[in-house]
Amino acid sequence: MKDDTGKPASPENKSPETKSQENNTLESSSLKDSSPESNSLANNLFRDLTASLVVFLVALPLCLGIALASGAPLFSGIVAGIVGGIVVGALSGSHTSVSGPAAGLTAVVATQIANLGAFDALLLAVVVGGVIQIGLGIAKAGALSAFFPSSVIKGLLAAIGVILILKQLPHLLGHDTDPEGEMSFSQPDHENTFSEIATIFQGEVHFGAAAVGFCSLALLVLWSRLKVLRNSGIPAPLIVVLVGVALQSMLSRLGNGWSIDTSHLVQIPIAESFTEFASFLTFPDFSQWTNPAVYVAGVTIAMVASLETLLNLEASDKLDPQRRHSPGSRELWAQGAGNVVAGLIGGIPVTSVVVRSSVNINAGATSKLSAILHGVLLLVCVGLFPVYLNMVPLAALAAILIYTGSKLASPGLFRDMWKQGRYQFAPFIITVVAIVFSDLLIGILIGLTVSVLFILNSNLRRPIRRVVEPHIDGDVVHVELANQVSFLNRAALDTMFNQAKPGSKLLLDASESDYIDPDVLSLIREFKEETGPTRGVSVRLRGFRNKYALPDETQLADFSNRGVQDRLTPTQVLEILTEGNKRFHGDRRISRGFGRPIDTSAGGQGPLAAVLNCIDSRVPAELVFDLGVCDIFSVRVAGNVIGTNSLGSLEYAVTVSGAKLVLVMGHTRCGAVASSMKFLDERNDSERVNGRTHLQAIVSEIHESVEGDEGQGVATMHREAMDESVDRVAKKNVERTVREIVSRSHAIRSAVDAGELLVVGAMYDVETGIVSFLTDDSVSTSH
Repeated sequence: MKDDTGKPASPENKSPETKSQENNTLESSSLKDSSPESNSLANNLFRDLTASLVVFLVALPLCLGIALASGAPLFSGIVAGIVGGIVVGALSGSHTSVSGPAAGLTAVVATQIANLGAFDALLLAVVVGGVIQIGLGIAKAGALSAFFPSSVIKGLLAAIGVILILKQLPHLLGHDTDPEGEMSFSQPDHENTFSEIATIFQGEVHFGAAAVGFCSLALLVLWSRLKVLRNSGIPAPLIVVLVGVALQSMLSRLGNGWSIDTSHLVQIPIAESFTEFASFLTFPDFSQWTNPAVYVAGVTIAMVASLETLLNLEASDKLDPQRRHSPGSRELWAQGAGNVVAGLIGGIPVTSVVVRSSVNINAGATSKLSAILHGVLLLVCVGLFPVYLNMVPLAALAAILIYTGSKLASPGLFRDMWKQGRYQFAPFIITVVAIVFSDLLIGILIGLTVSVLFILNSNLRRPIRRVVEPHIDGDVVHVELANQVSFLNRAALDTMFNQAKPGSKLLLDASESDYIDPDVLSLIREFKEETGPTRGVSVRLRGFRNKYALPDETQLADFSNRGVQDRLTPTQVLEILTEGNKRFHGDRRISRGFGRPIDTSAGGQGPLAAVLNCIDSRVPAELVFDLGVCDIFSVRVAGNVIGTNSLGSLEYAVTVSGAKLVLVMGHTRCGAVASSMKFLDERNDSERVNGRTHLQAIVSEIHESVEGDEGQGVATMHREAMDESVDRVAKKNVERTVREIVSRSHAIRSAVDAGELLVVGAMYDVETGIVSFLTDDSVSTSH
């Protein structure tokens, strides 16, 4: 395998895709860092453990807040967090995703509790939803994630970042009326995201909580700026929580204005005994299994949770420094198993959650062990140490989430999306605004809808590749159909057909199409057989599969023959070559079929031109001018010099086969010219130096184009100077060859004088692929 320079591909030269595939084969705990220390098992375990501590501390109030916002018992949020960590974490194939109760499901859960009339009936619906998700995973429905536009995924990440900043700002300052984890614009406290912030300026700030919040935020920024702290391996959020607890203890001694009461701290239900702890659990009401509303609720939960899971999974993969891929179908059945367990023991629904996942990644997690451990910590600490957890200030956790949000919604992301153009930026920014001003689910659906509309618009405007070929009897629009032609392309084809002018010619090329929608086939057949002829539009077909019953038809403009040749003038042939070269260097070459030209031309030929060019492998004339079989005679000789045999070939092309153009094409960086100049400079000939008896004839012809001391010292020149000198001589050699053809061949000269032929020179640039025709010089049309 070689890279673009022709060198063997080293690890540094491998493509990002190859590197990503190789990364995916590593152990899940492997790190990007290649140092022995960072790759050691102990270091990975340490990073996963510390990351799990951070995620656990952040997840704890979020679980409680989401349960509160959903109208469910507080402990059901904790149960969901434990199940999301241990059960889903163990079954998931993701290295970084963290699951638990999700803000996007709060409205769904609250609505279904109201519809079913009891929380225990909802739990049965959660079990049903989990079973459906398992079925979706087995059915490989996770493949749908491949169709999520990246602009929407990035919009989701940016919106989460913006919401974290806006929602956590009141908590940072001690204004905690809105539940933690509540992400909707309209809040349960009858405020909205912005009015909640406005209340802060009305004096509703707690000075003690604000002091903890700002100190925590400053510590996070300082930790990221100082190299010694950043490289310590200890995650800053963990230190922030410990410092926050210490500050809370100190401030409690300063009086009511600074003392942080329980309303500004984590509030976990405390059980005095195991029996009381077990009483916090709620179990599903299986007597509701005949209630149709339970199954409606289950389907709703399964669909919403699956959509949110797949979107969040894609978002987490984009945040993963190692860009590892998470299997979507496996994630669906893992989430389904989690929801079955959560429903059976009293938990609200779980999904993959981008907030916790982003905290996990920023804390340095290297594998899914972090997600599992965070669930274990929730179980152990909530059961054994709730008193100590209730000492953690919400302001410290708010600082962590605000700092995480600033990374998700960085200005650089908005700049990058802007640079990618409106088709990327518009769905991105609309997704951001929609999520911020509604909720996660509605915003995502709006973003996906807008993205689909942009895709439809794109298919309407540029769904197919069209190339206009100039010909004497009118332009031919060469239409190349895509690999998959769906109903989305129907409107574009219909528009193109309606815009076709009377007398125009269409060539529909399905050579690369594996599937064509029946509606599209019906449209093509109707236009070809009825509408087109009525409007005076000619439609020819190529490459349609036999099963479509649309056979190929000969199209005179598709390749050259005597009929086309007779109707063209020399100037028009030159225009055809000019347009073909534009398609070539613009990477818009026509997809040509070779079978029909071969069959049709078996009885005769009528090429448009004869091209005398160098044997250099970089300059194949048919490709350079985007031509096909039967279109040109190709005469190739080193240095594109003229000799008896090559001149005879050109005379045959003109006098016998009727070619309208003779083109002499040289090229830059010509090796034959460079070698000839070196021989001349050294006063050697090729036969005496290396015994190449026949090469000397070519060298001698090229020497005629070297003036005076132009080639002197060419072997010792710098590369740039040598290339310029070689290119000058190569151009002069083309001009001389053109003159020699006209002067040495009476037949060709007569055709030129009669206006039936052009003899033109050209230079091909091997770096750009552009052919420059020398028609402005005196070498082009006459002797």
